[in-house]
Amino acid sequence: MFGLLASPHLTDTFPAIAAMFPNGLHTPLWAVIPLGAGLAGLFGVLLGAPTLKLRGDYLAIVTLGFGEIIRVFMNNLDNPVNITNGPKGLGQIDAMTVMGHPLSRKLDLGFIELPGVTQYYYLFLLVVLVSALICYRLENSRIGRAWMAIREDEIAAKAMGLNTRNLKLMAFGMGATFGGVAGVLFSSFQGFVSPESFSLMESVMIVAMVVLGGLGHLPGVILGAVLLSALPEVLRYVAGPLQAMTDGRLDAAILRQLLIALAMILIMLWRPRGLWPAPEHGKALTAQKKST
Repeated sequence: MFGLLASPHLTDTFPAIAAMFPNGLHTPLWAVIPLGAGLAGLFGVLLGAPTLKLRGDYLAIVTLGFGEIIRVFMNNLDNPVNITNGPKGLGQIDAMTVMGHPLSRKLDLGFIELPGVTQYYYLFLLVVLVSALICYRLENSRIGRAWMAIREDEIAAKAMGLNTRNLKLMAFGMGATFGGVAGVLFSSFQGFVSPESFSLMESVMIVAMVVLGGLGHLPGVILGAVLLSALPEVLRYVAGPLQAMTDGRLDAAILRQLLIALAMILIMLWRPRGLWPAPEHGKALTAQKKST
């Protein structure tokens, strides 16, 4: 959405919009963020409704399939009416502006100069911290406890009077809302967005972060995200010598993916519930009784 509302694509493609906005749309980011979050949440609910009966691995496979269907659909939405510009993507997206200062420009504080990348880094770090706080508060709220009850035993949760359908749709919408906010920030930082930016591998990596870190445990998910983000860069130093040993017959990028997959298999065999899983309810209750 930010790519459409903050780039010249709509005004270049549709003369009526160009006549209404002769200087371009240039919608501010702070207005697009709630719109993008709301639109993503709506589509999350619409796509989650047909999958309410699925559980476990089947649910993960179907959601990944929906993501790939949407990517292909957006990739072909340049004909007969050019909305997404297809695989060419949307370019010349406006940079994020904070108090009239575009983050793409250097910020001179007198004693230090912050380049645009550093400014974006601190902004994204702030967004991550706020998102983690929201997730923590949700986890310890009535809705979060209801979600955990559905995860543990949906039949028992329904027997206790929980509206599992609405709660599961809320979970779909909440997850998509976070994705919508992240998409707005991503397009602003890149200045270019395309359906090819969101391939199946990106979705698989996100699922792998959750499984690797620990299902149902916020610190574990953060740990999994950090490890899987840093692991390709660490393996770059391993893939180089291995490629040299094979006289360049192995592609370094493919070799890094192979090593990542091998590392994940070893972790799953060693720690099936993840590196930092949520404490089991029985063990947590026993530990609480001992401490009291």
